[in-house]
Amino acid sequence: MNLDVKIKRIHADAMLPMQANPGDAGMDLYSIEAAEIPAGQAKLIKTGLQIELPKGTEAQIRPRSGLALKHSITVLNSPGTIDEGYRGEIGVILINHGKEAFIVEKSMRIAQMVIQLVPTIQLLEVNELSPTVRGTSGFGASGVK
Repeated sequence: MNLDVKIKRIHADAMLPMQANPGDAGMDLYSIEAAEIPAGQAKLIKTGLQIELPKGTEAQIRPRSGLALKHSITVLNSPGTIDEGYRGEIGVILINHGKEAFIVEKSMRIAQMVIQLVPTIQLLEVNELSPTVRGTSGFGASGVK
């Protein structure tokens, strides 16, 4: 399935999102600015891009595994959601869970964007739900420790 997604550069240094390999779900997002994120702090990093998503889709902003593993950097509200009606600049809230300050470099790959289909949902209020083996058992219900 192919989706046409309109994207606009609003900053001269903005780089278009790219899939690192054919068939990858995520497209890398790049910083247009250098910034320091102190240990334990979060910062909004700009991409210089705006997007027009097709009807019935959303964009999810997800962490990059390499930044998470090597530097303890992740997307704070992961996954961040861009709704189809949003036309502002794509910003990524990065948080530094590490013990040292992290330097975001200009043109650095900071996150990945995944475009998803969003179904139209109709909630049906009922008095009872169908029973299951699990029932209402919550955290730890699988017995895995």
